[in-house]
Amino acid sequence: MPTYEYECTKCAHHFERFQSITAEPLKRCPKCRSKVRRLLGTGAGIIFKGSGFYQTDYRSESYKQGKRSAEAPASSSDSSSKKDTSSPAKHKKGAA
Repeated sequence: MPTYEYECTKCAHHFERFQSITAEPLKRCPKCRSKVRRLLGTGAGIIFKGSGFYQTDYRSESYKQGKRSAEAPASSSDSSSKKDTSSPAKHKKGAA
């Protein structure tokens, strides 16, 4: 149930009430019985706990290990293909 804030128009008494969304707003101050007005609430406070909220925080260890092993050969083949394309260019410059 949401918490609604009220303020008395006469004595300025400020109070909160837990009410159903479908419940009628309060009309009278519990102190002086004068009219009250419902205030705009700030909403619920959210508290995040833990080390962080990243995609990798929720992955299993087996998934992380599989991902690392899949990335390792791809990175070594990329670096070897770069060496292969650069080495013929060096030989041409040296020969000329």
